[in-house]
Amino acid sequence: MKGLKGELSSRRPQPVVAPLTRAAIFLVVTVNPGDDHRATVRALCEDFPALVRAVAFRDLEGYLSCVIGFGSAAWDRVFGDPRPAELHEFRDVRAGPRHAVSTPGDILFHIRAARTDLCFELATQFMDRLRQAVTPVDEVHGFQYFDDRDLIGFVDGTENPTGQLAVEATIIGEEDAPFAGGSYVIVQKYLHDMAAWNALSTEAQERIIGRTKLSDIELAEGIKPTSAHNALTIIEENGKEIKILRDNMPFGDAARGEFGTYFIGYARSPRPIEQMLENMFVGRPPGNYDRLLDFSRAVTGTLFFVPSLDLLESLTS
Repeated sequence: MKGLKGELSSRRPQPVVAPLTRAAIFLVVTVNPGDDHRATVRALCEDFPALVRAVAFRDLEGYLSCVIGFGSAAWDRVFGDPRPAELHEFRDVRAGPRHAVSTPGDILFHIRAARTDLCFELATQFMDRLRQAVTPVDEVHGFQYFDDRDLIGFVDGTENPTGQLAVEATIIGEEDAPFAGGSYVIVQKYLHDMAAWNALSTEAQERIIGRTKLSDIELAEGIKPTSAHNALTIIEENGKEIKILRDNMPFGDAARGEFGTYFIGYARSPRPIEQMLENMFVGRPPGNYDRLLDFSRAVTGTLFFVPSLDLLESLTS
């Protein structure tokens, strides 16, 4: 990678902080060996904004957007030095039967729109450009489920930051100046044992999540267990809560009986999300783990760096 275009103050972030949508596609691929395949990926970086604009123009009220991110190994092979300060392979977490697995992934496309067909068209355009250069690893089609609920029946993303707070939570600043305007994103695909979950009473489910199911109100401290999902995912530093931005989506296959949640969390550092996963899978303190994991199993896990649009253009050189 030769040099960086633009001043730090003018770095344009990718649409990490975008409105929630009714549809999404999460597409993860690995880059095939070979200089020609690496060159194909670099060429896509230059054309990426134009491809998104071309498809989005077909329905300006479709709110189509896409974020592209790169894994640690891909960054080294395709772009080289310099590299983002906190980019590394996803760190798996294991405690007894609970396992936050680390799985392959060189490039993430997080495609969002009001309509599934727009997401599908953009994913098709990307794969037409990359077909020979990459190997698909995972493709998940997410959908809005009633009033922003996941398939276990609870509202998801209630505590997301908004506006400037969301920008401050997700966009890298002077702490890693060459990569200012970028972000980190961690994705995990969770599968749910719906039969076991639905066998629980509503009150038992609420104690596991830490919120009421119907009204989405946080349980009082005297009632909410310390192992509640929303208790273990609060991260504080120097007395201040560290926020991340989630854009989780339900997905499923009714014929196969597959029901799940695709977790996607953006942050200006991967450390808060990694601490959340440690709390959930190991426990805070150890053993006081997230009881939701008795019913939900992580089957993928990958960390990506999301370059600013200006840096994305520079990656072609």
